[in-house]
Amino acid sequence: MMVVIDEEPYLWLLLRDEAVLYLNVFCSHSAVDYFFLMALNEEECRSFDKVGRPYLNRLAQEIHHSASAVKGSRSRFKARGLTPMLGTKVQDAWSVWLAEQERQAR
Repeated sequence: MMVVIDEEPYLWLLLRDEAVLYLNVFCSHSAVDYFFLMALNEEECRSFDKVGRPYLNRLAQEIHHSASAVKGSRSRFKARGLTPMLGTKVQDAWSVWLAEQERQAR
């Protein structure tokens, strides 16, 4: 089951499903907004373990600026995009996480 484990509002969500970490990045290019989801590879997981959230902030900015989901993009991340396959699972996990955050705020 996919669950949200952390977020940087308006930048990224960090999710886990089994042993896999996923980064869902909010991207905005002019009039086009989208989310770009990818699984973190071993190197990215090690960097996250070592540096923490600042590493995810930098990685998310790199993904955003590479326009990874824009037609014609040459982003090195483009082939790693999982939003079409896992977007619904991310939305479900996000809804559960938001409800829990709201419950805790009361």
